[in-house]
Amino acid sequence: MVMMPMFPLGSVLFPHMPITLRIFEERYLKLLGDMMEAEDPEFGIVLIERGQEVGGGEKRFALGTTARVAQIGSSEDFMGLVAAGGQRFRVTEWMAEFPYPQASVEFLPELEWNIEDEPLRVEVETQVRRLLAFASEFGDLPWDPSIELSDDPVASSWQIAGILPVGQLDQMDLLKSETVHELLTATLALTLEADQTLRNSLLNQAEDDEHDDLRDDEQ
Repeated sequence: MVMMPMFPLGSVLFPHMPITLRIFEERYLKLLGDMMEAEDPEFGIVLIERGQEVGGGEKRFALGTTARVAQIGSSEDFMGLVAAGGQRFRVTEWMAEFPYPQASVEFLPELEWNIEDEPLRVEVETQVRRLLAFASEFGDLPWDPSIELSDDPVASSWQIAGILPVGQLDQMDLLKSETVHELLTATLALTLEADQTLRNSLLNQAEDDEHDDLRDDEQ
């Protein structure tokens, strides 16, 4: 078991995915100060299940990912950091909250690559990029369809899951994956479902607009 400082968030961090945090709350400013003094600074990120990010007292998921700090900076208004998702862990016990949340964790095994999954990885990447391109026509997304991914197949499999525009609970299901094949299969299923949901929504909107036009013509 390892003791680790924790940062509960309203978002999910995947391995090999970047994250940028702006830090205002006093307890996390203290965490940031400790990170600046560490040789290899990292902390854990878990998704908040219920409650708020500010003030504590929230309910948290036990599954999370380490955030390896790459850069720490400040401005006139806030301090912040840039980090990258590292290894997944499971919280075994939450410790005292002072001066910031801490927990005892056990690390989960790294996923292992099987060359037989390469055709599936390519297919899933293609489908996810296609969905991003389609969805970006109707609103801003955090990830560009042409985003460059890692050459490492395990890292890119996590990144494909990380750029998929789905909700946090779906992301948590992906984070639980025990094999690359399971991760890719689940990502593909969510991608196809999200694509169909978006198309159905657009179809329903078009039908509603058509009905509104007919009513206007009748009046």
